[in-house]
Amino acid sequence: EGHGFSVDPDGGYDVVRGEAEQLRWAGAERAGDPSPQGVVRRPPAHWGLAARGALVEAGGPAPGFDVADRDVVWADLAPRLYAHAAAAQWDPATAVDWTIPEPLPADIEAAVVQVMTYLVENEQAALVIPARLLARVHPHFREVLQLLAVQAADEARHMEVFTRRALLTGGQMGTSSAGGRESLNSLLNEADFSLASFLLSVLGEGSFLSLLGFIDEHAPDPVTRQVTRLARVDEARHVAFGVAHLEHEGQLDPTLRGRLRAAVERRHDVLVDTAGLNADVFDSLVVLAAGEWTPEAIARGHRAVQRLHGTMDDGRRQRLQRLGFPDDEAAELSALHTRNFM
Repeated sequence: EGHGFSVDPDGGYDVVRGEAEQLRWAGAERAGDPSPQGVVRRPPAHWGLAARGALVEAGGPAPGFDVADRDVVWADLAPRLYAHAAAAQWDPATAVDWTIPEPLPADIEAAVVQVMTYLVENEQAALVIPARLLARVHPHFREVLQLLAVQAADEARHMEVFTRRALLTGGQMGTSSAGGRESLNSLLNEADFSLASFLLSVLGEGSFLSLLGFIDEHAPDPVTRQVTRLARVDEARHVAFGVAHLEHEGQLDPTLRGRLRAAVERRHDVLVDTAGLNADVFDSLVVLAAGEWTPEAIARGHRAVQRLHGTMDDGRRQRLQRLGFPDDEAAELSALHTRNFM
């Protein structure tokens, strides 16, 4: 420890404290304050994995967290959303009664299986994206990390329950279209934190809220209804964070809306030659809303799916308006959103 000693007048020895311990903390600094109000705008890289509010010794590693700007990642709503998310976790084994009172007609069951297969495909993308973003965010913004981690856990749970419902009656999974996977892949290719969050949470998962509401309304059995409702509560929280942090950033960065618009147009151009929504999924949604194979019922189901498209469009426009887009521009950008919903 660098201590010394001296001889005292009685012939004994006195320990003299060395300066090593004091010098070790020379240049140390506090990593902000533990409370959300103590978040700094740009935490230095050398704070790294230190807890927010800790006394950080000088030196040490400087991990490369590239999302390290409060204005890009933060939302004042994040701490409350995380608390809600932590309290709202549910167990697929106990939150759902996995018994179907009586078998569904084969055509209706096939439609449920196809829709569930489609949901799983989209939820897998919705898991990968926040997981990737999570690894890039500076740990100083711990509430955002916690929220993204729970979001990934939510999507993993959704994948489980949708898969389990699809296989509940012993059949096989439905189809996966090339166009649908191309649409989701365009989300994976967006490297910018804000733009990825915008395309996934504000537009994609926002549209999915309408889809889950549609499935809930037309669910032919209680299991389908339960898993859809549970997932919808989680997805609403994901959308809320996406909108909140983009509202925060938009108030500080006048260029954000231009970048958001460019992201929508760029994605539209990439997907313009793809088929869009899997035809099997579209037909299955019609059958779910119809409930039976009669000309009148199928016509009714088709009209319901058309209304679903309108509901999705309305929701996207409202969220775009919250981010500061005028009505006409919000309508234009909503119309450019992928036909694959997500």
